[in-house]
Amino acid sequence: MFGNYLIGLREGLEASLVVCILVAYLVKTGRRDALRPVWMGIAIACALSLAFGAMLEFGTQELTFEAQELLGGTLSIISVGLVTWMVFWMKRTARHLKADLHGRLDTALAMGTGALVATAFLAVGREGLETALFVWASVRASGEGSSAPLIGVLLGIGTAIVLGYLFYRGTLKINLAKFFKWTGAMLVVVAAGVLAYGVHDLQEARFLGGLGNKAFDISETVPPDSWYGTLLKGVFNFQPDPTVLQLTVWLLYLVPVLTLFLVDRGRPAAPPLKARPADAGTDSTPAG
Repeated sequence: MFGNYLIGLREGLEASLVVCILVAYLVKTGRRDALRPVWMGIAIACALSLAFGAMLEFGTQELTFEAQELLGGTLSIISVGLVTWMVFWMKRTARHLKADLHGRLDTALAMGTGALVATAFLAVGREGLETALFVWASVRASGEGSSAPLIGVLLGIGTAIVLGYLFYRGTLKINLAKFFKWTGAMLVVVAAGVLAYGVHDLQEARFLGGLGNKAFDISETVPPDSWYGTLLKGVFNFQPDPTVLQLTVWLLYLVPVLTLFLVDRGRPAAPPLKARPADAGTDSTPAG
């Protein structure tokens, strides 16, 4: 459940910060008349993300077992690729996110209502679709038949919305650079588990071989239905009897990706920032 809470919190806070930047810029520049189309674009993006998630959940139920495993494994691997790209993108470009969004808004304001709706939709929609896909893959990996993973995601998103609002109002002080660095590192660990689970799905679909070739089996030491087995499964997507291929893929992803992500390229650390009520988002983007 914690791993899914982390996904909801991290992804939700990124989307919340984008919304704060858009809304605060319009308020600051005296263009409150443009808030309605912006909120409309945000609402459409949220609706599309929910519809995409529902399609993933319910649209696969009529497939055969092997088809479900093949699709699930493929989408899990795709979601890991997208999330990996996202955490590195945020690390690299977050310090310029505010200026980029402001530039897009200026262009949209000159073009009219439709452009404002499209700008808000594209800014939030990408985050929403990525989140829906990764959440679906992670929930599938960590808790089939259980509502706990989904509850964790919803609690994370709810926390992100509250934090975003407090940050916009200027009542929250947070070092976003450190927040995104450490949550990004934990998200890489979660993604490694999702990737290994996706490989297992492909093995069960008979797309990949080696399903019966176990790297180890500690099911008696760490029973999957024990409280600590459930905890390890929920946080790290831990499996007590992984195949050799699963373990190999997990290590080949986790070690280099986590190392590259945590490497400090010498850029100065950003001090803790505090948003002002009328200017939220001005200094709110994290410095990788």
